[in-house]
Amino acid sequence: MIRKFVLGAALLVLGARMLQAQAPQTQQPATTPSSPSSSPQTQSSSNPQTQSPESESEEELGRRKVRPRGYEKYEFNVGAGANLSSGTSQTFVRGGGEQVGAGAARNYSKVFGFRLDFFAINLPLRTSALQLAQAPSGSNHVFALTLDPIFNIPVTKTYGGFVMVGPAFLRRSGKLDRSTVVPGTACNPFWTWWGNCEFGNLPLSNSFLSEHQNEFGYNWGGGIYRKIGGKKELYADFRQLHGSHNKVTTDVRTLTVGVRW
Repeated sequence: MIRKFVLGAALLVLGARMLQAQAPQTQQPATTPSSPSSSPQTQSSSNPQTQSPESESEEELGRRKVRPRGYEKYEFNVGAGANLSSGTSQTFVRGGGEQVGAGAARNYSKVFGFRLDFFAINLPLRTSALQLAQAPSGSNHVFALTLDPIFNIPVTKTYGGFVMVGPAFLRRSGKLDRSTVVPGTACNPFWTWWGNCEFGNLPLSNSFLSEHQNEFGYNWGGGIYRKIGGKKELYADFRQLHGSHNKVTTDVRTLTVGVRW
């Protein structure tokens, strides 16, 4: 009887110890996810101070001030005026013929650039030249193309100047209404300048009534400008053009007033 009692007591003690050992596992409190246990992506999106390097660089570029160049990269000009003949041309052409021009410049700095210009110039024939040609009337003109380095010289914020020099291509054309000269006649100075002499004589055909000459040469000049608002400038320039072919020359001086922008 005593043995049964002792055995029962021992079993009760052993069962109690087993229950105590299992109690922490069965009584674990349920935990709710707190803000520190959230994912890193959630924290980065909820924190307004955390930004990617790309967004920081974009903001820096947005805040960075772009420095103005202080000059226009491309510049255009149009103008009109009159011409003054010179050289050999002055003997056969009178000054005062109208001329128009247009151009464009590519500036590489506030001072230096390249400028391309086109001119259409009227060269009215002198009465003495028409008498040498034995013609009642006629016309003569030049189309010129120039490419020059241009040097702009700012003097004040409003006024400045510029100079340029470079090669030129001239296309001189003319036409006489009619002439009483006999084909095959020896050329006088006008016909030599007119450019249709063949071995010192006029051709037997009437082709000498018109002339077309391509001449290469040079040009140089300069001018002044005044800013008139925004990017526009009022300018005036002087240009000397010279071309030659087979010892026949064309010389023209132009005076132009125009606008560039």
